[in-house]
Amino acid sequence: MFGLGWTEVGVIAIVALLVFGPKKIPELGSALGKTLRGFKEELNKTPTDEDSTPEEEEK
Repeated sequence: MFGLGWTEVGVIAIVALLVFGPKKIPELGSALGKTLRGFKEELNKTPTDEDSTPEEEEK
């Protein structure tokens, strides 16, 4: 996990809790999840040739 131990992860979680507060943490997690999901969907899209016109595709 990125070379982090459980102690480091715990310290990061405590600092995040102190900085953002308990009400803001779920909102941040949700936003991060949506962002990562959208990024993953964009990476999994098959590349299409959007520059070609329909006439070129029929040839």
